[in-house]
Parts: sequence; structure tokens; C-alpha cells
Amino acid sequence: MSLPVIYVENLTRRFGDFVAVDHINFEINAGEVVGYLGPNGSGKTTTIRMLLGLLAPSEGEATVLGYDVHRQSEEVRARVGYMSQKFAIYDDLTALENLTFYGGVYGITDKNRITQTLELVGLNGHEHTLTGALSTGWRQRLSLGIALVHQPKLLFLDEPTSGVDPTARRAFWDLIYRLAESGVTIFVTTHYMDEAEYCERVGVMRDGKLLAMDTPTNLKRTVIKGDVWEVYAHPLEQGLEILHGLDGVERVGLAGDHVRVVSSKVKKEALQSLLRKNKIQVEKIERGEPTLEDVFLALAR
Repeated sequence: MSLPVIYVENLTRRFGDFVAVDHINFEINAGEVVGYLGPNGSGKTTTIRMLLGLLAPSEGEATVLGYDVHRQSEEVRARVGYMSQKFAIYDDLTALENLTFYGGVYGITDKNRITQTLELVGLNGHEHTLTGALSTGWRQRLSLGIALVHQPKLLFLDEPTSGVDPTARRAFWDLIYRLAESGVTIFVTTHYMDEAEYCERVGVMRDGKLLAMDTPTNLKRTVIKGDVWEVYAHPLEQGLEILHGLDGVERVGLAGDHVRVVSSKVKKEALQSLLRKNKIQVEKIERGEPTLEDVFLALAR
């Protein structure tokens, strides 16, 4: 049986009295796309920095591609790709010049390799454009290309689509899955719930703790025990306030033009009855499907 690409046991990092990452445990196998979901400050980036050997763990251990992240950090960094939140690309160089420069850092001097990488990330036609003139989405593609130029088998992406428009985000995830199909293992952090749905498995972080890690489907099934109801009623704000006070309701929140209710005890008839009793006009109540946002809020409660 092959070893996990990433193995983490009780990994912990403290900064003085502050515990940024608190005794986390997980494994990632070859070819997986694993999402690391959580709000800013939850410990996602600190986890990646320890796995890259950029930060020494305060406690616990981890291996990446079979190498100890603390004692063999140079071997780890030579074999993985890393796209940080604020990648250092040079605005006064073209996309091709940036990729050629960083390729040289990895010892890549083959011009065909550089050209193939540009094609892989879809930068054809932009290779001679100054990086400072590229949109955020194209700059992110260039950053990804730099992380891929040495053909790593493991890729760390730290919030790669932050600040990117929805169309560019979708295109970026299409690219991630093309990489995964070629055998690259991908560990990606995000605070976008919809992006986490694209991942084969998702780890949920909050305040330095790994609350759960499983497939999105399993997380929804095991964490959300009750029913989800989509309640369309008027006036909406008053309906929300009334449902908040209903005994047995685990969570109530606005979801665009309606109220979303999660409860393992309260049924549709009870919701309808309460609202009508309080003179709230009920348009319809439909059964909904759990989301990763429901999972996160239930775990973090």
C-alpha cells in the first residue's frame, strides 16, 4: 500500500499564547483534490506553511511526499508547487519573462517546458503582455503556471481565486481538475463555500481546529441531521424573527428572497401554522438540500 502524499499527526503551531493550529490530523492520497475550508484567521495558511517547512511545528509531525516537513524541508519544497495568496510576480516583466525567471529558480531552462506551461494555464496570446497590465484572473493563471513549471506531483493553492470574478473562478477550477486528471494531487484553501463543493474531500477549519474532513456529500449527511425548509413568506423580516423563536429550530437565516430553516424536530405544517397565526402571508414552503454552509455553521456553532 502506497504512503499518503500528505500525512499529518497532532500538528500544532503556537505564536506565544495564541494557538494558530491546534492538534490537527489528516491524510491526503495521490490524485485527490482536497479543499481546506474556513474563514480568514482559521489556520489554513499556517497549516500550509508548516507543510512546506516554512514554519516549524510547535508540536506534532507531518510528512509530505514521504519527507519530514521539519527536518527535510528543502526536499519538500523542491518537489511541490506552491501558489500563495500574494504571489510575487514582477509587473515590469512580461508573462513569459516571469515564467522563464521562476523556471530558472527550479533549474528549468528548456524553452519548450516554459511554452508548454504557458499553454497549460491558458496564457497563449498573453505571453508578451506586461504582467502589470494583466487582469487579476490572468495574473492568477500566471502564478499557477509558476507553481507548475517544474511539474510537481503535489500542488498547494492558498485561496487561489480570492478577488477573482465568478467567470474566472469557474475557469480556474476547470484548470485545477485538468491537473488532477493528469495525476497531480491538489490541496487548496478557500473561504468560498461554493468552491469547496468542487473538491473530492473537504476539511472544515475554525479557530485553529480541524472540525471535520470528508466528502461534501458525507459531511451534509452526517452533520445535518434534520430537515432543510425553504420558506417563502411576506413580510420576510418579520417571518424570520418569528421563526428564530420557534423551539426546535437549529438555524434560521435569510437566503435571498426567502428564509432557510434547519430543524430535526419542526415539520412543514408547524412552520406554516406559526407564520399564519402571526399574520405572515405564506407563499410556499419547500424542502431544501443541505449545503456546506449549513455544515460549517452547524460544526462551528
